[in-house]
Amino acid sequence: MINTAAQNLRACWHPVAYAHAVTDTPYAAKLLGEALVIWRAADGTPHAMKDLCIHRGTALSLGWVSGSELVCGYHGWRYNTSGACTLIPQKVASTAIPVKARVERFTCIEKFGLIWVALQEPLRYPLPEIPELENGQWKVVNTGPFSWESDASRQVENFTDFGHFPWVHPGLLGDVNRPVVPDHKVEVRDHVLHYTIVRPEAANTDDFPVFGNEQAAAPERRSRYELHLPYTIVLRLGWGGAKGMVYFFAAQPIDKNHCRGYCIIGRNYDLDQPDSVLQALRTPSSGRTSA
Repeated sequence: MINTAAQNLRACWHPVAYAHAVTDTPYAAKLLGEALVIWRAADGTPHAMKDLCIHRGTALSLGWVSGSELVCGYHGWRYNTSGACTLIPQKVASTAIPVKARVERFTCIEKFGLIWVALQEPLRYPLPEIPELENGQWKVVNTGPFSWESDASRQVENFTDFGHFPWVHPGLLGDVNRPVVPDHKVEVRDHVLHYTIVRPEAANTDDFPVFGNEQAAAPERRSRYELHLPYTIVLRLGWGGAKGMVYFFAAQPIDKNHCRGYCIIGRNYDLDQPDSVLQALRTPSSGRTSA
């Protein structure tokens, strides 16, 4: 029996892939211990189903897409976007397809350059509103994904942990001579936690000239966090001027000991800078995106 916490997680949106990774071939993913196949129909719409052909249990992700149908690579059984089998090649009377010949499908959408899946309805929470990533005026860069051998909550904890900045990211995000976390207040609005941190920080470095600091020395950063249940964070950065940056981080709970984090960064300045600069903004030893 699934406990209440697990049921609640199944009724939430979770990222399972970057949208560009799901092309014209089936994509295997795992969410909350459930093996999934993600695929696109002829019109480009993504779909998510259980990665299991009901005939002999073959992973459908080993098959291929034909038009708007998913074809099992073992015996050629075909399934439409609703999960119903449409063709059993081995049957003479191909129209006599059992009603139970159906693969479980799940709610699936594409947003913010990610494929999202919910394993159960009704959905508990909507996805956040992030106009900066959708208005076409900000440069948007995908980083990661970052795979960890941990529960997804550990990635969220790391992303919101200000105390590690001086020690893990000295000279870029923190200063060992200023280890104290500034006072801040956490407000809960519906299912979202809001809090703001204001602190002095180091100037841009030659290796990572990525932040919108308006001053050459001792700039001050305002970091406005939104923690959306269960594993999604929207972080907006400002330096007192017109320049702004937004970090959008979402963790995929693969199972209780594995997760994958997706970090999308948008900004309204340095629009011609190569994506590789922001993509390299992470701790080399761990592959964790700096925030």
